[in-house]
Amino acid sequence: MASTRAAIRYAKAILDMSDAIGVANEVSNDMTLIASTINGNQELNTFIENPTIKVEVKENVLLEVFADVNGVTKGLFHLLFENKRFEILEAIALEFNKLFDEMNGIEVAKVTTAFPLDVDLKAKVLAKITTLSDKKITIENIVDASIIGGFILRIGDKQYNASVANRLQVLKRELSN
Repeated sequence: MASTRAAIRYAKAILDMSDAIGVANEVSNDMTLIASTINGNQELNTFIENPTIKVEVKENVLLEVFADVNGVTKGLFHLLFENKRFEILEAIALEFNKLFDEMNGIEVAKVTTAFPLDVDLKAKVLAKITTLSDKKITIENIVDASIIGGFILRIGDKQYNASVANRLQVLKRELSN
């Protein structure tokens, strides 16, 4: 992923502009779509980062792929065309959503589980979250089989480890003392 300082500058400018005209929610949805599409599609990612493809072609393809996005988002495509910076599009989208969440008092809780979150575990995690943060929370589930069971919850700089692997480590330490 390319230049983060530039991505942050673009993201701030787009957020300020979209907020000023009351379309920040729409643009946030666009940015989520753009980030997940680029991340999930190696062909599109390679195309965007390919320096031999003309910027006009890149802009036209993005306008076609993301035909339904807000005018502000289309304006970003044009700005990237003018500055020949399409390779930072995904970074801009991710930064935008971070800034958008901060602006709206939303914090992301990263929940690592051995299996995708089910309803029961999600309820336990949400109960724990309310004790750690008073902000609005969105949950991002990371699946990692090495934790065996339970969950690891990270909100900002706070972490709560209720994984089976962690309990086994604690037990191992206690037995060796």
